[in-house]
Amino acid sequence: MFAIHVENLTKAYNSQRVLDGVNLDVPEGEFYALMGPNGSGKTTLASIIAAVKTQDSGIVEVYGKKPTQAKGLIGYVPQENFSSPKLSGRENLVYFATLLGYSRSQANQLATQMLEKVELCEEADKRVAKYSGGMRKRLEVATALFPGIKVLILDEPTTGLDPGARRSFFGMMQEVTDRRATIILITHIGSDAELASRVGLIDNGRIISEGTPDELKRKHVVEDVITVETAVKSDSVLSVLKDHSIDGKVAESEAGYKIYSRNGDKVLADVVRSLDQAGHKVMRIEMAPPTLEDVFFRLTEKQLREVTG
Repeated sequence: MFAIHVENLTKAYNSQRVLDGVNLDVPEGEFYALMGPNGSGKTTLASIIAAVKTQDSGIVEVYGKKPTQAKGLIGYVPQENFSSPKLSGRENLVYFATLLGYSRSQANQLATQMLEKVELCEEADKRVAKYSGGMRKRLEVATALFPGIKVLILDEPTTGLDPGARRSFFGMMQEVTDRRATIILITHIGSDAELASRVGLIDNGRIISEGTPDELKRKHVVEDVITVETAVKSDSVLSVLKDHSIDGKVAESEAGYKIYSRNGDKVLADVVRSLDQAGHKVMRIEMAPPTLEDVFFRLTEKQLREVTG
């Protein structure tokens, strides 16, 4: 039996179809990442699996039951913080436990166990307003790990976290998978999705490709990926780079631009020469293995993250 089974799922808002015939099967104990840009339908899909929203048509099952019948098996952590900043971490957990029917003494005992699990014992009695972003996210994950939870759904859990907090968070996720719980990670960050055992790429309400991170990269990005950083970004730089990239596709990155070539070693020198002739100084140029963000761009010509600068 699959932990999660989704078949021909549709959902529309104001005649705008957000999910368009989604099919998805996730085995028990799998760490599955659903990766796509904002507006791709991934959060809507997660909220339907979590029984927060309902579909227009199609089948959704969690361990063979409708999500509303399987709520006790599902832990859901939405992107927006939901813990009360006015209460302590312990008080938040006790409150959520009592909502689930635990007695006051049981709730206190459970809160202590959960605080140990997410390594927040020292901060247990501090108000959540004083927590860092990473600490607050771990606290909220604790509410989704109460006894009986078999499916953990996390919507963009690392957004806004610093690198150290992200590493700590995913270390905690390893413990979750070790006890055979199923994780569904909703993300637009390729490096987060890389940690999953399997990844589904979603765009315009459809899962457009699925596989392990390595399978996706081997299947969809057979080219060399070249990152080019120039002194300034400009349309002129972009024009030069398009001449050296397959199909003229150029992705913008934090460092500059990415182009794709089947003969990377030769293209490196050609790019530097062409940019120099056009009056653009190359600050850095390197060839690197493809990422899941490269896979998504090659499939859709869309970028997963807004690039600032």
